[in-house]
Amino acid sequence: MSAPIHDRIQAKISENPVMLYMKGTPMFPQCGFSARVVQILTHLQVPFASDNVLEDGELREGIKSFSNWPTIPQLYVKGEFVGGCDIVTEMFQSGELETLLAEKGVTAGKAA
Repeated sequence: MSAPIHDRIQAKISENPVMLYMKGTPMFPQCGFSARVVQILTHLQVPFASDNVLEDGELREGIKSFSNWPTIPQLYVKGEFVGGCDIVTEMFQSGELETLLAEKGVTAGKAA
């Protein structure tokens, strides 16, 4: 049996090709790690949805158990958990993130 919060998370991940669970909002990130992932997605011109875990204690704990990952931010692409800040940063630097997005059919604009 799944928890209602897990159902809510699954629905958001299913509805949004790129979903970021973060502290704060893309305009006002409230932690450096969340800010870095937002910067990377913005740099790649990837449209993404986000949820602020600081506004919802149930969500903050629920996302950790949902992914079995202890930290925020958490990035999902086409329903698949990609990782947190360090993993996303490494994938961006190596070009893997753009490859993953392309393979998943997420259209990203090209950074100048």
